[in-house]
Amino acid sequence: MVWLAIGVGGGIGAIARYGVNHLIQGRLADFPVGILVVNVAGCLVIGLVAGLVATARVELSDVGRHLIVTGLLGGFTTFSSFGLDTFTLARGGHLPLALANVAASVLLGLAAVWAGFAAGSWRP
Repeated sequence: MVWLAIGVGGGIGAIARYGVNHLIQGRLADFPVGILVVNVAGCLVIGLVAGLVATARVELSDVGRHLIVTGLLGGFTTFSSFGLDTFTLARGGHLPLALANVAASVLLGLAAVWAGFAAGSWRP
């Protein structure tokens, strides 16, 4: 059931990401503001959900948590998961690990995009 919840939530999240980006980005072509809005909104919502669950103001079953956090928000933007993981490390007193997560994710992510692009556009 968890797998199905993730799939359904992921599909809805991906459609929502495309819709929000399409609505916003069409107006400003030079800067990727659509994806910026998606990433910030996803971080806001995942923080809200985590805070509500952590304070026991909202109870989510395992399936419900996976539907919302892993599926819906993961399909909307995985940046929100990155933000929550980094926040959790910092809040738990592991600031060096939080900073390492930021640096490694950004630097390795950009290096991986470069390597993938180079491999995909390489001609013998």
